[in-house]
Amino acid sequence: MTSTETTESIAIAVLGGGSFGTAIANIVAGNGHDTRQWMRDPERAARCRELRENQYYLPGVPLHPELQITSDLEQAVHGCRIVFVAIPSKSFREVVHSVAPLLAAGTMLISTTKGVEHDNFHLMSDILREETSGMRVGVLSGPNFAKEIVEGHYTATVIASEDEELCSSIQKVLHSETFRIYSSSDVFGVELAGALKNIYAIVTGMAAALERGQNTSSLLITRALAEMMRFAEAVGADPMTFIGLAGVGDLILTCSSDLSRNYRVGYLVGKGRALEEAVAEIGQVAEGVNTVRLIKHKADEMGVYMPLVSAIHAILFEERPIPEVIRDLMSGAQTFDVAYSVKVEK
Repeated sequence: MTSTETTESIAIAVLGGGSFGTAIANIVAGNGHDTRQWMRDPERAARCRELRENQYYLPGVPLHPELQITSDLEQAVHGCRIVFVAIPSKSFREVVHSVAPLLAAGTMLISTTKGVEHDNFHLMSDILREETSGMRVGVLSGPNFAKEIVEGHYTATVIASEDEELCSSIQKVLHSETFRIYSSSDVFGVELAGALKNIYAIVTGMAAALERGQNTSSLLITRALAEMMRFAEAVGADPMTFIGLAGVGDLILTCSSDLSRNYRVGYLVGKGRALEEAVAEIGQVAEGVNTVRLIKHKADEMGVYMPLVSAIHAILFEERPIPEVIRDLMSGAQTFDVAYSVKVEK
């Protein structure tokens, strides 16, 4: 993958050896930058160096010849102006805490993780700010399956930050003939959208397993968007962010394809598997499973009406039968279709 414009070569690190981290590292290396990818497991890092392939997450995809792979965190980030953090939410704080003393002041820290931290309601950008000081923080999110990115399918994403120069820098280092990067100043909204959409992929996966039709999928996706926007407004994000790539774009993608880990978990549960079995069979982190718990708790606490979230929670964690939950959903209140077209007096 080659850049469409000549840019200055700079040192860039990607923390994380998963599919998306590998895709980002390949793009950046292909654009001529000094690129280091950090993997926690020394054996896996050594195997990727030897085979020039990430067999576990992106089998069959050759790694760029200039991409450096290491399990040494200090070596990975030394002299880097930009660090992408592509670590699952459960380990995100631990890794950021470890790397913080190794970073130069003013380093651009970009989270690519679509999740919420366990046991609280901290998004990944919150963790970046809490665990570091003097850094420039951004979030990368959008409808981006790693497999399709590395295969060269036309793809777009969103870089969100209040730092316009940071947004411009990330657009330059990632832009290629097949990868386009839009910008946003709504960090909270973009990041929240990326976390929330994972929940709804689970329910559309269940619907597919139950052999429901396209009408059902369309119903679930559009009502999911309504819930996401309602929740966003309640917690202080801009609901309009959710009609862009990071919102409805990512929602449609993750709810419509078995490339989505969350969709596959929902599909297996819909086929009668226990949640633990489904997660184990996927073999990769499905962020939506943890996010369901956190969003259900937050929505109940704030009094936000989220019937789909409640339904998914009931199936996954309350052991309620799927047919019973569906009956409850279909007998719920029938309200306005598009809430933002109706002016409600307060």
